[in-house]
Amino acid sequence: MTPPRRKLLRLPALFRIEHVSSGARLTDDDWYAVVRAPEGLTVLREVSADTDASGDGEHWAGLYGDDPHGLDLPNMLAAVVGPLGAAGIPVFVTSTFHSDLVLVPADRYDDAAGVLRSAGHEVVAAA
Repeated sequence: MTPPRRKLLRLPALFRIEHVSSGARLTDDDWYAVVRAPEGLTVLREVSADTDASGDGEHWAGLYGDDPHGLDLPNMLAAVVGPLGAAGIPVFVTSTFHSDLVLVPADRYDDAAGVLRSAGHEVVAAA
């Protein structure tokens, strides 16, 4: 089976990933995505001058599938993360009802975009 070719939008913001211990609750709504798991919350936030003035911490670039698909369509995420993994590029993934958000370390974005284009995907800046 040939992997699907995807159109991926480079989101304009950078992101940071946080862990909040089990049982804790978020006291704000300044987040992009939140996933609850047995060990706690994983929180994805946009990097901003207010929250990341020090520049400390790892920043991630976001690629979002601009090709909404049904939940029963196989291989959509694997078509993206497979080539990135084979190239040794770390990923953090969260999915929505319509598509997938794949994060790569910001300092590896150019490498990731090149790998994805070589795999037949289209990578464009979000409007």
